[in-house]
Amino acid sequence: MQYTISQTFTNTTRTTMTTLITGGTGHVGSHLAKLLHAASYPVLITSRKGVAPEPFKAVTFNWEDASTFENPFKADANIDKLFLISPDHKDPVPVAKPFIDLAVSKGVKRIVLVSASQLEKGDDFYGKLHEYIAGLGVEYAVLRPTWFIENFATTFIESINKENSFRTVSKSGKVPFIGVEDIAKAAFDALIAEKSPNTDYYVLGPETVSYDQAAEILSQVIGRKITHKQLTNEEEVEFFKSLGMTQEYSETLNGLDAIIADGAEEKRVGTPKHLYTGTRTLRQFFEANKKLWTK
Repeated sequence: MQYTISQTFTNTTRTTMTTLITGGTGHVGSHLAKLLHAASYPVLITSRKGVAPEPFKAVTFNWEDASTFENPFKADANIDKLFLISPDHKDPVPVAKPFIDLAVSKGVKRIVLVSASQLEKGDDFYGKLHEYIAGLGVEYAVLRPTWFIENFATTFIESINKENSFRTVSKSGKVPFIGVEDIAKAAFDALIAEKSPNTDYYVLGPETVSYDQAAEILSQVIGRKITHKQLTNEEEVEFFKSLGMTQEYSETLNGLDAIIADGAEEKRVGTPKHLYTGTRTLRQFFEANKKLWTK
């Protein structure tokens, strides 16, 4: 049986304390800010430029500049919850630890981290930060979403529009693609729940779809033939690097993508860690954003 966090962790309470959202102008963070604001929870957003759309207040914050770590707490002394987007380092703990420790010392009592479905506690990148936060003794939740639906509108959009195709190493493996709005809702539930989850859990979409099937669905929606083609591991690493990712991160993403072919993502559906199921299907996403792929 599958549950949403709002079904599992009930009895939420309203507070005048503030939730700090790192990466608050990003896809997940911006949706989370809107959910919290709509429910009358105070929000403070961080961004590199210190700006955010109305009605949100933002402060300058940069993982690579520790002098910015104090900024949120100078701007708002009532921060007690933290939504955390990890820096993309193979071991982010040396970069993130000073800020997290500062946040806890300033009164942060609950941390919600976004990791990834295939990264276990202690693994490189988000897994190492997962391990550190779980050992802090504060309330926490680690969201482990599968691959984003929005990748078809970002990572793959250029090749779809120029070549009528997109490429992966995933073969016919299936993925329970998840939308950023659903990830934001999972974060919202974890932040406002009276009883903290204090665990990690998968955030998965409502259906499992292969990339071949995704190409068929997109073809039907936009009215032209889109195909899914296979890459070698080396080719995919170079592709990720062309998007501005580091060699290490590109190799990690390729490794996570490659095991989809063996059913790694499909097998997560219905497991004990599968506590949150999203609502948005691929077809719904394609229909709502049809103009992005229409020539």
